[in-house]
Amino acid sequence: MARPTSLFFFFLGLVFILATCRAKSVHHVKKQKPAAFFIFGDSFLDAGNNNYINTTTLDQSNFWPYGETFFKFPTGRFSDGRLISDFIAQYAGLPLIPPFLQPGIHQYYHGVNFASAGAGALVETFKGDVINLETQLSYYKKVVSWLRDKLGNDEGKMILSKAVFLFSIGSNDYTSPFLTNSTILNSFSESRYVGMVIGNLTTILKEIYKSGGRKFAFINLPPLGCFPTIRILKPETNGSCLGKVSSLAKLHNKALSKLLYNLEKQSKGFKYSLFDLNSRLRKRMKHPSKYGFKEGEAACCGTGQFGGVFSCGGKRIVKEFELCENPNKYLFWDSLHLTEMANRQLAEAMWNGTTNSHLVGPYSLKKLFKIS
Repeated sequence: MARPTSLFFFFLGLVFILATCRAKSVHHVKKQKPAAFFIFGDSFLDAGNNNYINTTTLDQSNFWPYGETFFKFPTGRFSDGRLISDFIAQYAGLPLIPPFLQPGIHQYYHGVNFASAGAGALVETFKGDVINLETQLSYYKKVVSWLRDKLGNDEGKMILSKAVFLFSIGSNDYTSPFLTNSTILNSFSESRYVGMVIGNLTTILKEIYKSGGRKFAFINLPPLGCFPTIRILKPETNGSCLGKVSSLAKLHNKALSKLLYNLEKQSKGFKYSLFDLNSRLRKRMKHPSKYGFKEGEAACCGTGQFGGVFSCGGKRIVKEFELCENPNKYLFWDSLHLTEMANRQLAEAMWNGTTNSHLVGPYSLKKLFKIS
């Protein structure tokens, strides 16, 4: 028979064990949910919104062989598989973020994707064929109203303050004048035109901040003049990069960096990540084998020099196209977009990058998702 002191310590130990188990159980229940993820921009991030608008196949990719690598069917993504934003969602513990216009989307607790292939910060960019950034903002405001209606003003605002807002915008504003033979660049200096693009973006960011958004992520512009489609625009250059387009992208990137720095100083709680896509792509184009690619300049799917004719899938103006055997060995999927393998590498760099470096800015995506 146990002595009274033994019984006392036995029950004391039992109480401790039960209390510990309960604490672990409560901790498990209160496990922090991933921050919501709202995505704005162009074809680098469009998960299929353009499937549901009245546009042309120049701004759609809902046909074979798009999507063949991962999804095994075309989703409307301009790649053979997943986009940068798809990988970021996965790393953050979120499901794939659906396009806003996809039928049957009834809740937005995890966020939603507003991006539209061909979209620019300027309303005039491919006007009538895409969902411009201003319209994307109007869709976002509908989601804000939905969240506040479902959760109440305070909890709705809490979700927005913890959410991450990802942007890829500007490429179409600078390439469209060259692709459409527009004379708009004759009316403005390069710096003035870039100022217009940045000005519109600033307005959008301030509106999201006003709604409660605090954490922003940006992908800067790639070396646009070296994309396969752009390289074949002027036959007299013999496939050289088109310097004027890359120059505009470079000016934009400097202005974007300055804008974000200023917004961080001026706006309480404003935090951002700025990924240097430009330098990452240039390295892969110049030294593809170093990153596991066989080809860093020509597209996997297309025709003509560098696969630069935008004909992948045979449903655009030019019907002929060739398709490479293994997209994973190519940097470019079609003449304007990247393969899933490239998107994966870039997403990993965005997620894990060293903060306060020129490659990701003050925060990596991993830190941006985790901070309050």
